Amino acid sequence: MQTTNNRALLLLPAATILLLAATAADQAADAATPADDPTAELRAGRGFMETKVYTAEEDRRVLALFDGLRVADVSDGMDRAGLQNIGLVSAEIGPLWRDTEHFSHRIVGVAVTARYVPARHPPAGERSDEEFNRWVGGWYRELSPEPFVPLLREGSVLVIDDAVDADVGSIGSNNIMGWRLRGCRGVVTNATARDTDEIIAEKVPLYFRRPGRGIRPGRNRIESVNRPVVVGGVTVMPGDVVVADGDGVIVVPRDTAEVVAAYARATLKGDKAGRRRLYEKLRLPPDDSVR
Repeated sequence: MQTTNNRALLLLPAATILLLAATAADQAADAATPADDPTAELRAGRGFMETKVYTAEEDRRVLALFDGLRVADVSDGMDRAGLQNIGLVSAEIGPLWRDTEHFSHRIVGVAVTARYVPARHPPAGERSDEEFNRWVGGWYRELSPEPFVPLLREGSVLVIDDAVDADVGSIGSNNIMGWRLRGCRGVVTNATARDTDEIIAEKVPLYFRRPGRGIRPGRNRIESVNRPVVVGGVTVMPGDVVVADGDGVIVVPRDTAEVVAAYARATLKGDKAGRRRLYEKLRLPPDDSVR
């Protein structure tokens, strides 16, 4: 019987034999248990970039190296480290407000990252106040919460990769104050924020693309926390050093931070000395930019 079957196969076209073989392989894969399936892990989703974890003391040490440095200084340091044009966030992302007396709008911090993606759920539709509030509360709890909050500590900067095209205010005057209370030095996002007048009054540093009005429910949902994100064309890893001022935002890979900071510090020192001399010649009173 086996010989007869083999002879029958020999009479079939090659394409038919290949199709039969592929079908048999698919059937075998379907019959395999998850433990036997070598693709099971990938089918369940897998990240391929490691999230390194740093202690609070390690963060304090690296932030001391960058204290007072400007984006321009850090950009020079990145050039020195062979990272020219790396880490420069799109100029479309800038400060919501500026303080040109004491420069309190500037940020030097360690990245905590979060990613929100556009929602694919149907809108809530018209509901009673009670039903709508229940729907909103459920969305905030289950689909679009803020699981990154426990990660925020002194020296953190929250970097949010959001649903760029959604008119959504994931960042508002209330939650940004709560993040600040935990030690967050500021927020950087590739998308939007709402309550911008109040955020300006609160003096919490925020770098964003434009205002957004809607609430998160119905518009976005959380995808990941402390994983790589892309903001303004730049990959941001948790633990990277983020520097932001009136020139925009720059992201320094953590493993090059010391080299970058050393050159940037020398650049700033020389710049201040030169400008102090010019201030004296012009009989201008010294300000925080030259002290």
